[in-house]
Amino acid sequence: MSQSRRRPTIREVAKLAGVSHQTVSRFLRDDPTLRPQTRKVVEDAVAALGYRPNLAARSMRTRRSGAVAIVLPTMTGPERTVEAAVEEARASGFRVEVIIGVDESAAALSARARDLLDSGQVEGVLSVAPIIASTNRTGAVIDTGEYDQRMRAVEAVAGDVDTMASLVRALAELGHRHFLHAAGPKGWTSAQLRLQGYLTAIEELGLTSHGEPDGDWHPETGIAAVAGIGADSPVTAVVAASDRIAAGVLSAAAQRGWDVPGRLSVTGWDDMQLMRYSTPPLSTVVVDRESAGRHAMRRLIAAIRGEPEPKPPATALTRIALRGSTGPPPRP
Repeated sequence: MSQSRRRPTIREVAKLAGVSHQTVSRFLRDDPTLRPQTRKVVEDAVAALGYRPNLAARSMRTRRSGAVAIVLPTMTGPERTVEAAVEEARASGFRVEVIIGVDESAAALSARARDLLDSGQVEGVLSVAPIIASTNRTGAVIDTGEYDQRMRAVEAVAGDVDTMASLVRALAELGHRHFLHAAGPKGWTSAQLRLQGYLTAIEELGLTSHGEPDGDWHPETGIAAVAGIGADSPVTAVVAASDRIAAGVLSAAAQRGWDVPGRLSVTGWDDMQLMRYSTPPLSTVVVDRESAGRHAMRRLIAAIRGEPEPKPPATALTRIALRGSTGPPPRP
């Protein structure tokens, strides 16, 4: 009868690397004073033996678990941010122990963060919404700034007003003069900022907006917007507040037999991967949520280690991608 292989010990790692077991412990703590040559030999020994630290025992001894948690609500949207944050944590030697779906309220988020920290299971908590986590245990709490306390997107990762204005300007350069904005929910800051950027560009460029119907972040909003365009309307460009809304615009245009972009140019926002494969591929605003997620996790790790907060990304976090769903307006 076979038995499971015995777990290698820290002393065996030390013996193979030719160092003391205290040095191996410093390596596992990611001690910045460890010499690069020493770090390399210990790293090779750990890999050769397949050593994994006993995190439960280490937590009891040091009150350090080497783990962080990410708290997010039961909603879609921040997946790319979270994925990048997880990668950053692992690259820095942390495990992401828990990703939890919680009620969409600041109180529930705060309570869950306190429970996680006080349990000793994690050293820090990254949340996509602002939370207040007074705790009996030393720990770090950071939020990404992407959502407010009512879990409404604030788009701290993007300059929505300027980006939307640039998008309208790009369509105007193609020759469009008559627009419709399929807007997002009125209560969402991100929708408000995109509407502001749209109206600013319309006024500055002397263009005509034939309406800004709003609705949920759902294709039905785009379908309703197109339904409101008369057959003889001069509208040649529909600027949607999100890719999901734009999906409805494309569907409704197809149902009416309107060619995109021959009759109607369509744009979205957020660069949903699936919409790159729509027919035609959707023009959109690409939001670099990955950089936002990595920066948020770096802030959390710096707080855990007592280090200065890292500088934010220097590069722009949005860019416009014009694809097959946009082109010049039809000739009169």
